[in-house]
Amino acid sequence: MKRIAMPRLRTATAVLASAAGIASLAAVAAPAASAATASEASKNTVTGSAFAATQTSAGSVRAMAQSMVPANQWAAFDHIVSHESSWNPRAVNAASGAYGLCQALPGSKMASAGSDWKTNPATQVKWALNYMNDRYGSPNAAWSFWQTHHWY
Repeated sequence: MKRIAMPRLRTATAVLASAAGIASLAAVAAPAASAATASEASKNTVTGSAFAATQTSAGSVRAMAQSMVPANQWAAFDHIVSHESSWNPRAVNAASGAYGLCQALPGSKMASAGSDWKTNPATQVKWALNYMNDRYGSPNAAWSFWQTHHWY
């Protein structure tokens, strides 16, 4: 008795057809998505205090901060902010009320770096750098302290 592999053939054909359909859809959708992304990028190219209103994703905040922090201090600064707020400029510690990228307590301390401290990650980075330099000597020294105490 011979087995007929029709169910397999149908399944394989259906999978190939689905894959081809997805590939076709992707070919049509990709240029549109790319154009939309380029359009959004051109709208979101801002600097200074306008940064807060348009660039609040963790990646964009992190990139902005990297342009402000000395290269030899970046890794330490990045570790601290990643641990403290996951690069969320509006992060709030429910237990203590600490606020922002660097979890300032109280958050209003950051007003010394700018009146837009609640909404502008650039102001928060400026304040955090000053804090780390004043209290510990550098972000590298602040990270060393953080590793021992899990706070800074």
